[in-house]
Amino acid sequence: MKRPIAPLEAIKHFTYEGKLLDFTPYGSGLINSTYLAVTDCDGHVKKYILQAINTSVFKDPQLLMNNILAVTSYLLLDAKDPRNVLTPVVTKEGHYFVRDKSGVCWRMYVYVEDSISINAPESKEDFYESGLAFGRFQHDLAEFPVNKLKESIPDFHNTPKRFEALMKAVEEDVCGRVKEVKDELDFIMARKDFCSCLLDANKAGELPLRVSHNDTKINNVLFDRDTRKAVCVIDLDTVMPGFSVTDFGDAIRFGAATAPEDEPDLSKVNFDMELFATYTDGFLTGCGGSLPDSEIMLLPEGAKMMTFECGIRFLTDYLSGDTYFKTTRKGHNLDRCRTQMKLVAEMEKHWDEMKAVVKKYCKNK
Repeated sequence: MKRPIAPLEAIKHFTYEGKLLDFTPYGSGLINSTYLAVTDCDGHVKKYILQAINTSVFKDPQLLMNNILAVTSYLLLDAKDPRNVLTPVVTKEGHYFVRDKSGVCWRMYVYVEDSISINAPESKEDFYESGLAFGRFQHDLAEFPVNKLKESIPDFHNTPKRFEALMKAVEEDVCGRVKEVKDELDFIMARKDFCSCLLDANKAGELPLRVSHNDTKINNVLFDRDTRKAVCVIDLDTVMPGFSVTDFGDAIRFGAATAPEDEPDLSKVNFDMELFATYTDGFLTGCGGSLPDSEIMLLPEGAKMMTFECGIRFLTDYLSGDTYFKTTRKGHNLDRCRTQMKLVAEMEKHWDEMKAVVKKYCKNK
């Protein structure tokens, strides 16, 4: 395979150790282009991750890296194992990213040795461990001054604004698709008031702004290759001020569903209460008492909100001509919307059970 020239030029700017031995594309991420660099340090192999930052999504790479550096520096102060925290590599000029001649921005991390990533839980233990990892993330950053962080994507989880964007797409109807989605729109309109639930709780002082990860799928947790225990939370690009309950909720939306988010057969799409309980246990164990009871009791709202919001976003993109989310078939975003709305309906059926589970683990935290 021919080596890409641009990353090989970019890597020369970083203060990695040893002599470069190998350099290959790495991982399956959809946002940033990622490469694995292997070096020889006097007979000892060392690995690094080099990434091109997608500046179409993250328009201010300096802001992005400032957020990441603030959080990783803070976490490293009390880390029991260096593998528990991503370690950015400085450039020879003393910066943490470099812009090449074509305008692409690059950054580098130390590779987390003896770790693996998975795209979906392969057991309940995997899901528990991912919950534990993101709970620890909340615990370890509970005292971090959140005002030091800036929004890398403004209004990322502002559900009322997502609703407004949907209404605009309905009004414009650029693809003539509104007539196909009456049921979906009726479902969303019936829950319009729910959109502001978390923001209202924040204004009431019940839900404080915290450091939030904002992409809590299991593939953003590295597991120890041998013990299968969670080692490190990765992909910190969307770390910014937000809510603990939406971090919880995004993981539930993805991990407690019985089918992929683009499953066209809705009979296969259900909400798994056992997996919900498993993740809740792991998450609150990881939090270690750092969240007050009033915040913990909003975890079900976080799960429903993230699912509802994602459904709104998928439908907005479908009506707008599929311009944001990558699609591979006709109606792909509509299928995605329908799975999310099915999950919302399922959560509503299990609402009392969800609240009871959270209350149970809240008492045991």
